[in-house]
Amino acid sequence: MRIHSVLAGVAFVLASVGFSAFPADKATKQAEVQKATQASLDKFYKANPKLKGEVEAAPGYAVFTTYGLSFLVGGAGGSGLAHDKGAKKDTYMSMAQASAGIDAGLSQRDMLVVFKSQKALHRFVDKGWEFGGEGNIAAGAAGKTAGGGSGENMINEATTYSLTRNGLEVGAALTGTKFWKDSELN
Repeated sequence: MRIHSVLAGVAFVLASVGFSAFPADKATKQAEVQKATQASLDKFYKANPKLKGEVEAAPGYAVFTTYGLSFLVGGAGGSGLAHDKGAKKDTYMSMAQASAGIDAGLSQRDMLVVFKSQKALHRFVDKGWEFGGEGNIAAGAAGKTAGGGSGENMINEATTYSLTRNGLEVGAALTGTKFWKDSELN
């Protein structure tokens, strides 16, 4: 249990660092998250043009920009939003991730979650806690990605994708990820 506390602490610190880069005003912060979300979507669509149709057909999606560090144990944190197409509503969210395994890296990643049902989207926004395993060999610099991550975050009725924007990641790890509504931005 002690390792879980350490990992959660690392993830929290990384998540907090990501938020300090945003301007202080709520509307400006929301605009920054929306801008980052669109930039991430554009990168996903460029890397895999089929994703645009998948996102357009889905009842909703979530996009996060994360920053992480790992060496056997690690953590990541970031922010993003979940978009509910039916309600035409964005929910601003934060995330933290802790990992343990045979992995090493320092990276900035984009994560896309495409929901297959409205129920799955609502469960994600309302409950947010997910677990998964992951394997990666990926690198990125100046916004370009080489290689690619693979894995599954065990989000029921959803598919997840990730791109390494900057940094290097190698290995396999068990991960625990927490997503939650950002009380400041909603």
